[in-house]
Amino acid sequence: MTSITFIHSDNRSQAVDAADGDSLMLAALTHGVDGITAECGGNAVCATCHVYVDEAWASKLDPVSDDEDALLDGTAAERLPNSRLSCQIKVQPALAGLVVRIPDRQS
Repeated sequence: MTSITFIHSDNRSQAVDAADGDSLMLAALTHGVDGITAECGGNAVCATCHVYVDEAWASKLDPVSDDEDALLDGTAAERLPNSRLSCQIKVQPALAGLVVRIPDRQS
């Protein structure tokens, strides 16, 4: 298990123990994290699992794919340099302590 902290748009924090190998989106849904709607179920077609990755962690993630990049252009909340789709982030021990912020809206 890997500890991940979600920061909600109202600044509440919610720490979860995520299963290694799962997507960050699945970890959020499994633990009832508000604000991750994941309408497509993690198939990278809806952009409703948009998060802002704490900048200290950005270099530890796989690069943004072309498909993810295109979807991030259509997010409901502002796209920032640290925007990612949580369905495209694989939980792994190297991400222990990862902090992500949830935008104020997904759609």
